[in-house]
Amino acid sequence: MKTWLDRTTGAVPMYKLVLISLLILEVAAIVFSALGLVSRDPLGIVVSSLVAVAASVGATWVVARILRVKLHLESSLITGMLVFFVLEPKLELLPMLGVALAASIAGASKFALAVRGRHIFNPAAVGSLIVGAIGLSYPAWWAGTPALLPFVAGAGFLILYRTQRLTLGLFFIALTAVVFAVRIGLAGGTVSDWLGLALLSSPVVFLAVFMLSEPLTLPPRRWQQLLIGAIVAVLVAVPFSPWLFNKVLFALLIGNLIAFLFGQRRAIRLTFLGKKQLSPTTWELSFQPSRPVRFLPGQYMELTIPHRGADFRGSRRYFSISSAPSDSGPITFAITMPSKSSSFKQALLDLEPGATVHGTGVGGDFALPSQGDEPLLLVAGGIGITPFASQLAHATESGTKRDVVVVYANSAPGELPYSALLEKSGARVVLFSPTEPSPLPHGWTYAGSGRVTGERLAATVADAASRRTFISGPPALVTDLRRALRSLGTRRVHTDYFSGY
Repeated sequence: MKTWLDRTTGAVPMYKLVLISLLILEVAAIVFSALGLVSRDPLGIVVSSLVAVAASVGATWVVARILRVKLHLESSLITGMLVFFVLEPKLELLPMLGVALAASIAGASKFALAVRGRHIFNPAAVGSLIVGAIGLSYPAWWAGTPALLPFVAGAGFLILYRTQRLTLGLFFIALTAVVFAVRIGLAGGTVSDWLGLALLSSPVVFLAVFMLSEPLTLPPRRWQQLLIGAIVAVLVAVPFSPWLFNKVLFALLIGNLIAFLFGQRRAIRLTFLGKKQLSPTTWELSFQPSRPVRFLPGQYMELTIPHRGADFRGSRRYFSISSAPSDSGPITFAITMPSKSSSFKQALLDLEPGATVHGTGVGGDFALPSQGDEPLLLVAGGIGITPFASQLAHATESGTKRDVVVVYANSAPGELPYSALLEKSGARVVLFSPTEPSPLPHGWTYAGSGRVTGERLAATVADAASRRTFISGPPALVTDLRRALRSLGTRRVHTDYFSGY
């Protein structure tokens, strides 16, 4: 089941998954409204959504033209849909003007309330808060109804699973529910009061899925994200009424502001230096950042490459950084190019030296422990070697000595990406590949061809269960080996996967 989920959700780009989920939720709302299960006018729902989307796209397009930057259409569509689900969808002039104004403010805020290319606050929350404060439209969070909860929860599971923020979402929902339970219990309320207020008829689940988890307003590390979730949960659940604010929007924006203070919060301008072929299907691309980029070996960066003829997978992708951290050196990424590749990968490979692309702040928790005395097992499947390349290069350059075993599974014959780096690092390498390298580097073991299984891994790495393990590669490999290693007694298993696109 987990392997199927990894493959299915990984095949759909994040923005499209969110947009499709919101559209399905709107269709359900229209149907349930017609059946009397949602207390809103069906025509009001349709018109309000069209107004919100048109205003968001229009305002973003105008500001983008003024600033001479590219319009990200999917992001603008999602922003409009979020405003639509937050504000009351009434078929009256003032509420409709409020929806249009909120969506316009939301679109413009991506540029106006931004620092060095990154917006500080959730745009839909900003627009809805301002319109609610002046009384044009009320932030009703009308998607938080019992009839729509299964759709919100179903979409939420897929979205949070896809972004690896399921822990954040569940933690936020659970903590909010606990605080509500304590509050209602002290006031003499019942279990039905608690369920209705905390989950069934509240914005808590919708907020967790579509707004709290937004990547551009979250800090880069998981512990930081959980801290933000805790702060927002408490502010949502405790009884207070800030002047001129909707409490839920206020709580989210406070969380956004605190998140902004964590880590690097700026757009990253990258100049393309060139590419190097590592194997028949693998390329390393090198970029020079306009200013130093702070990151931990094993973390990732999102790249944006607008291009003509973009396919359904869009123009933004996450890549693990393959180079070691440096104050002045280039940043490298590695990609595989299958026979049928995405338009994004092709545009990336077609870049000419001197071309400029943009990245967002780095993130991720796939980092080795700071203490160098702990024995490690690094398991890489194909292009999953990328984060380990960064980690081993950093250890080699800094002179850090670690007890490391690398299990490298490669299904393609020919040259192995980063084999020279692995040899230089001094790590013991167990290789699974169609053919044995000749000569086999010193300290390497050829374990044969075929799929890596838990039994084969245990046979070649006798002390695997006692090592802290990191697995990176395709979802099926990561899922199978994680399960196998845990059955062998390995307790500390960290995973990262490359879903392919």
